Amino acid sequence: MAAIITDQLRILNAKNFVAGVASTANSYYSFVGLPNPTDYESDWDTTPPSPVDNFNQENNYWDTMIALKKINKSDVRQVIKKTTWTSGISYDMYRNNIRATDVSKPSDAVDLYSANYYVMNSDYRVYICLQNGTSPDNPSGRPSLDEPTFTDLEPRSAGTSGDGYIWKYLYTISPSDIVKFDSIEYMPVPQDWATNTTDAAVRKNAATSGQLKIVTITSRGVGVGTANKVYTQIPIKGDGSGAEATVTTNNDSKVSSVTISNGGSGYTFGTLDLDAKGITGTTDAAFNVIIPPPGGHGADIYRELGAYNVLLYSRIENDTDNPDFVTGNQIARVGVVESPKAYDSDSNLESDKASAVYALKLAGAGYSGVTYDPDDQITQTIGIGSTAFGRVVSYDQNTGVLKYWQDKFHCGFNTDGTKNTSPTYGFTMQRFTADIGSGGSFNVIGGSATLGIETTFGSTANPGINTVINSRTYNLGQSFIKGVAQPEVKKYSGNIIYVDNRPAITRSSNQKEDIKVILQF
Repeated sequence: MAAIITDQLRILNAKNFVAGVASTANSYYSFVGLPNPTDYESDWDTTPPSPVDNFNQENNYWDTMIALKKINKSDVRQVIKKTTWTSGISYDMYRNNIRATDVSKPSDAVDLYSANYYVMNSDYRVYICLQNGTSPDNPSGRPSLDEPTFTDLEPRSAGTSGDGYIWKYLYTISPSDIVKFDSIEYMPVPQDWATNTTDAAVRKNAATSGQLKIVTITSRGVGVGTANKVYTQIPIKGDGSGAEATVTTNNDSKVSSVTISNGGSGYTFGTLDLDAKGITGTTDAAFNVIIPPPGGHGADIYRELGAYNVLLYSRIENDTDNPDFVTGNQIARVGVVESPKAYDSDSNLESDKASAVYALKLAGAGYSGVTYDPDDQITQTIGIGSTAFGRVVSYDQNTGVLKYWQDKFHCGFNTDGTKNTSPTYGFTMQRFTADIGSGGSFNVIGGSATLGIETTFGSTANPGINTVINSRTYNLGQSFIKGVAQPEVKKYSGNIIYVDNRPAITRSSNQKEDIKVILQF
């Protein structure tokens, strides 16, 4: 059987996703990670590999994750492809019946949402093109010469050039949405279109001003009526009621223009009834009545513009109160995870930021001068024949906080998942700890000098979250018990729904990153 899944399902999925982000039952986070990309591919920075979608690789995404940033309702929007108005460009016009056998002109798009039928002007106002100068003389339309700038609710031309364009104002992108959701290829549609107060006038106009707006001429006819005459109140027949048009003939008794004088209501199809006014011709004129989307132009902006894409926004920046996003090391991966759990909990993670790495509070003579290079190997003997092995994410010489990560590479496996034939420390993942066994040591080996875990820092009853040095309080971003901090997120929880491998960047202390993820449904 011939069947399709319509674009409306894509739009519905996008709307449902946005609603899911807003729901208190869910939590969504963007994340950054992979400080050691060249361990996986030597040419990673020139040719990042495509992410792999399987459960094994998902564990690796968690193992190399550094930090997460919560995505709130205000950080997600449905978006549409970006079309910026440019003088001299010919745009498509809105049509309700575009198909492979009747393509949109001039783009030759075979469906509405592939056509270039709306624009954003230089002031971030968005308009839909209802007429592009299409006529029997210009069946593919004409170049647009007048930039639409008005905010009138009823459609009209944008200027005096006579380019034949009729535009309908829909909405203005807010400054905050420009910052978050404007990108090279996409632009946002407003949040909560059906209920927001900002766009209420456009919605009301769609419901009350009459639906039919445009009729085009497909054939001017021959010997139509009387030359140089204006015919008014020509009824538009169909399944609606009340619509009327005005038709003008030229010197040759051909139809020169047609306009809607009364939009009526309830039409899903229609045609001009010239006979009702006694207008006949040697060859009848032919028209195309353009049916607006259900509810009228502006009633449902998501359906009208094909908003089946979603943009998720996150800003990664340094925060002295919550220093989860480290500096001095690389990040080569960004992603999105749905409903991760808080550490040692079955409840969703809810904090604005969260660290995904382990941390140690180190102490010892001259700790403020000790250096750990990014990705350095560190070890701790936790007992006879048991060694914890990890890699450095960052070291803060002020606080003595060493952040690190561990994955299968640190316990006898290669980065591709194969077993190492002669692992240095065996196949068991050992965690760095303040609870050492016989033969163990609190010393962490791997820096420019040996430092030990500050086992007196923090307890179960009173975790260490900050430290005071020279009368200055330093927030550490994680909770330490006996000098050891766990990630703030439960590893391997939630669903990783998006992964992007990127050329590595090294974050600096004054650096911010805007992450914009496009999900296409």
